[in-house]
Amino acid sequence: MENKFDIVVIGAGPGGYVAAIRASQLGFNTAVIEKAELGGVCLNWGCIPTKALLKSAQVYNYTKHLADYGVELRNADGSPVEADTVVSYADIKKVVERERGVSAQMSKGIEFLFKKNKITVLKGTAKILSGSQVEVTPEAEAAYTVDADHIIVATGSRPNSLPFAPIDGEKIISYRQALVPETLPKSMAIIGSGAIGSEFTYFYRSMGVDVTLIEFMDQIVPLEDKDVADQLSRSFRKMGIKVMVSSGVKAIDTTGEGCKLSIETKKGMVELEVARVLSAVGVIPNTNGIGLEELGVEMNRGKIVVDEFYRTNVPGIYAIGDVIATPALAHVASAEGIACVEKIAGMDVAPVNYNNIPGATYTSPEIASVGLTEKKVKEQGIEYKVGKFPFTASGKATTAGEKDGFVKLIIDANTDQILGAHLIGANVTEMLSGIVLARNVGATAKDIIKTIHPHPTMSEAIMEAAAAAHGEVIHM
Repeated sequence: MENKFDIVVIGAGPGGYVAAIRASQLGFNTAVIEKAELGGVCLNWGCIPTKALLKSAQVYNYTKHLADYGVELRNADGSPVEADTVVSYADIKKVVERERGVSAQMSKGIEFLFKKNKITVLKGTAKILSGSQVEVTPEAEAAYTVDADHIIVATGSRPNSLPFAPIDGEKIISYRQALVPETLPKSMAIIGSGAIGSEFTYFYRSMGVDVTLIEFMDQIVPLEDKDVADQLSRSFRKMGIKVMVSSGVKAIDTTGEGCKLSIETKKGMVELEVARVLSAVGVIPNTNGIGLEELGVEMNRGKIVVDEFYRTNVPGIYAIGDVIATPALAHVASAEGIACVEKIAGMDVAPVNYNNIPGATYTSPEIASVGLTEKKVKEQGIEYKVGKFPFTASGKATTAGEKDGFVKLIIDANTDQILGAHLIGANVTEMLSGIVLARNVGATAKDIIKTIHPHPTMSEAIMEAAAAAHGEVIHM
């Protein structure tokens, strides 16, 4: 087996596998070390499988509202079905089976891409011995070493947990167990309302679970604009979800049949009993045990310190993705991997623009955002104006029966450029890239207004929001 490579990537997640493919495209002899599935957490235990679950939830919810769309169930002879004889039922085992199948298919896709690009896959755990050598330990075989001119650390992250409530995989679970439930609990508390917590809140409630969402900050989805958070809260409460903000879990007693939570709120301590708790309080980087400390790689609060092109203080060692202090998002890791490899190749590379990173949360309604929130704009003392267009005024949203939500643009009053965009509604994650591009090229709100949008589309709301900021909105 070959043991000398130009580039060795440790980790085959969205940062690692993209870096490896780009390296191969640029002519580097490339290897990837991975101990688990190709595609990493995102593809196997995160981004992709959660979307499969959420699609099942969406379809299930549609079946409950067939009459709203003029659809009714009938017997084969055309006679009406008695209403009380037919009910929608979600088979959680089949839902999970579909989700696992989607992940497996995508992982095989990465395997195909590696073969196509002649990338060597080394199965096992990795330990960096120097800036040019890595030890690989397969699960049931002897360790061996490989040499490399460049080593890229892309080992990702794992679920964090509350110090007083470690994840046991049964009563207190992480997103990994939440993805593959064998049965549905009667009730669940979800701690943390970021993307992971909010998406599972929607899924489990759609499946009929009594869900309480608990958030320490004063709004759910705390990184989003307040107007968006307020809309999602309304939508969640309409579904029967109990939303608790400004609430901190202080203890969880699992000695009984279920879980008893002690929660500190503004009104005092509250007790909550549920069958299961999902801990969604963030992630921690996988940086232990891979040789970084021994080599003197600079760290800060558990994350690897890098320069703008992902070089560490040790020559030959680089780091991308969740192990560095940048947004823990799959598309960010991929962009970092490409920039890192292209810089190694000597290309003229611009650093990743972290001020223009899009975010997406796949609840129902969906959330999509980029740039500054209105609160941040105020804090920075920037003169601004807001353009807002509700989907209640959208023809396409009305025909789809998906009128909850809006587009909100925050525009620099002096330059007319977009400081921030905040969308909530059906399929808004598919609408955001145009705004990201507009910000990237310095387009103005007037440019958006003068760009003809197809009708009827959800994206027209972006044009209307820009027009609203200038007092020119037509359909409101």
